[in-house]
Amino acid sequence: MGRKVKALKNYTTEQIKAFIDNDDKYNLGIRLYAVYQLSKGKSSRELEDLYNTSFKQICNWANRFDQEGIEGLMNKPRSGRPTNLTAEQLIELRESLLRSPESFGYNTGSWSGPVVRDYIEKKFQVIYKQANVYNLMHSLGLSYQRTKGKYPEQDPIKREIAKADIKKL
Repeated sequence: MGRKVKALKNYTTEQIKAFIDNDDKYNLGIRLYAVYQLSKGKSSRELEDLYNTSFKQICNWANRFDQEGIEGLMNKPRSGRPTNLTAEQLIELRESLLRSPESFGYNTGSWSGPVVRDYIEKKFQVIYKQANVYNLMHSLGLSYQRTKGKYPEQDPIKREIAKADIKKL
């Protein structure tokens, strides 16, 4: 039986990964160290498990470093479709989603994808596809929780009425 692995008490694996992903200096250091290990003779296939990325990505880092120097290891701005909502509208949307949907006239206690989509369409006159609503919520730092349906059969009185109606048939 081997020695026990050191367990962290104050941070989860996801939190540590978020530190790395959210700071460009950490990413740069990791990539530079991977290139350093390649220069010492380690293969990219050996390093892929250690850096939790593909061997091809490690080779790309090395090639970019070779061509551009340290600048080649930095994150480049990515292109993509701009959001349909302005920065001010996104802030307003986030503040609205932190409040109850009932305060906006919806007959539900929690925000669901269709309700958020309807709210955006009514408030900002912008139409989003359903899947993109969840991406938008994620980009705002909000998570989606599946709501549970309420059925009248859960109420004992309404259940007895439903049973009586079934027996009449």
